[in-house]
Amino acid sequence: MASGSGIGIHDLSFATTEFVLPHTALAEYNGTEIGKYHIGIGQESMSVPAADEDIVTLGAAAAAPIVARHGSEKIRTVVFATESSIDQAKSGGVYVHSLLGLPSAARVVELKQACYGATAGLQFALGLVARDPSQQVLVIASDVSKYELDSPGEATQGAAAVAMLVSADPALVRIEGPSGLFTADVMDFWRPNYRDAALVDGQESINAYLQAVEGCWKDYSEQGGRSLDDFAAFCYHQPFTKMAYKAHRHLLNYCGHDTDKDAIEGHLGLTTAYNRVIGNSYTASVYLGLAALLDQADDLTGRSIGFLSYGSGSVAEFFAGEVVAGYREQLRTTEHQQVIEQRKPLDYAGYRELHERSFPTDGGDHPTPVQTSGAFRLAALRGHKRIYERR
Repeated sequence: MASGSGIGIHDLSFATTEFVLPHTALAEYNGTEIGKYHIGIGQESMSVPAADEDIVTLGAAAAAPIVARHGSEKIRTVVFATESSIDQAKSGGVYVHSLLGLPSAARVVELKQACYGATAGLQFALGLVARDPSQQVLVIASDVSKYELDSPGEATQGAAAVAMLVSADPALVRIEGPSGLFTADVMDFWRPNYRDAALVDGQESINAYLQAVEGCWKDYSEQGGRSLDDFAAFCYHQPFTKMAYKAHRHLLNYCGHDTDKDAIEGHLGLTTAYNRVIGNSYTASVYLGLAALLDQADDLTGRSIGFLSYGSGSVAEFFAGEVVAGYREQLRTTEHQQVIEQRKPLDYAGYRELHERSFPTDGGDHPTPVQTSGAFRLAALRGHKRIYERR
């Protein structure tokens, strides 16, 4: 079932924010029983961007280690996937291209379809590399999940970026050919241009996700995909980690399989480790699941991983990847753990101040305070232009 062209994820790296809000601080503020967060939705903390961090700085930070390891000579395309876009015209990827010093002989584009966008980017990258196997494609998923204060979605916020280098003869995961696809026009989650925070119908979103699980699995099976029993693990989009469990149980029921608790934990448990402490990272979420799985699992060489990517509105895709021999030598496990552990805890007041911060729209000179310790920062908004710097 493996793709004869041998194309897939050659390298993977992720970044998250300067700050973190523990759910204990949120629960103390609003009087919620902490079990509703830790157990009910499966979340322990959420990444919070500094005043001088955004999807561009996160994306650049995620991609920089990949460029440092492999160079940029073969990167002919950068695909930047986000639903937290900073401009209606210019791709956030162009700023990242500049910050990383990538070659001018490259195409850069931004993709949007809620949390599904990075999977579209990955699939488009596979096609580009199939056309010319000497080229590589840098796919970056970067998002800041933001909901209104005191809203039901507040506890599921988060922020992160995942960068993937797609190439022939990949060192991590070979992506297989069949994909199961599903699209339905649903108003479960959306963010009009005039709003910073998304609007969400929570129950409708869960129902739409589960409908999409059925739809894309049905199509995957009809396209000649693997059987459910072939997979060693499944990486789901995780708006909150318990949603992955809900989705997997639904898939097992749909396929007439037993929903054995231990088996489900075996399929999903390791994939939730990073999302549980980072929160919802929208387009990056399913690939944070992959990073957590590869960083923690016993040897997965030759094993198949199922990917279920869902984006509200809604678009979903199910596809498979086979883990490549020697993959463990390429992992960034220590670096990934450091990215998470080095975040500075916020109290609720500090988080609230950052949450409510916004740029004026008068086109004036508005510098940002230096808060991030990362290599890239948003220095100012000046003349309606975002000014970034590499330190």
